[in-house]
Amino acid sequence: MKGSRKPRELTGRHVLLWIVGFFGIVFVVNGIMVRAATSTFGGLETQSSYKAGLMFEQEVVRAERQQDLGWRVDGTLMRDKSGEAQLDIAVRDAHGAPVAGIAADATLAHPADSRLDHVITLSARDGRFHGEASAAPGQWELIVDFYRGAERVFRSRSRVTLQ
Repeated sequence: MKGSRKPRELTGRHVLLWIVGFFGIVFVVNGIMVRAATSTFGGLETQSSYKAGLMFEQEVVRAERQQDLGWRVDGTLMRDKSGEAQLDIAVRDAHGAPVAGIAADATLAHPADSRLDHVITLSARDGRFHGEASAAPGQWELIVDFYRGAERVFRSRSRVTLQ
C-alpha cells in the first residue's frame, strides 16, 4: 500500500521532552505566583514575634495604668466637602474635665495592608485634638496615642467606617 503511513513511534526522547515541558510550565507558573504573592503582601503586623511576646507584660501594665486613669476619649471621623477625612477628639479625665498637658498622634490603619496606613498629624487645644487625612472610604482601625513627655499614657483603638 502506497498511502499507508507508519504510526509515529513514541521514543524516550519524546517522553523526556514532554516531562521537561510539563515541569517547566509548572515552575514558571509557580514563580509568577510567588512573585505576585510576595510583592503584594503588606499585612505584616510585627517584625519580630519574639520581641512582641517579651513586650506583652509591659503592655498589660500599661493597660492597667490606663484603666486607672478613667479617661474618656470621644471622637468623630467624617469627610468634609473637599473629601478630606476630618478627625476631632476630646479627652476628659475621670471627673469630666478636659485633660491638658498631653500630646497625641493618630493613625488610620488599614486592616489588611499596612502600606495603606495614614498618619494623622493632630493639633491640640484644651484637651481637644484635630487632624486631617486623605483616606479612601472603607473600614479602618483608628489608633490614637496620648503622651506626657516621651511616655505613652493612653491608647485608644477603634474600628471605624469612613464613607
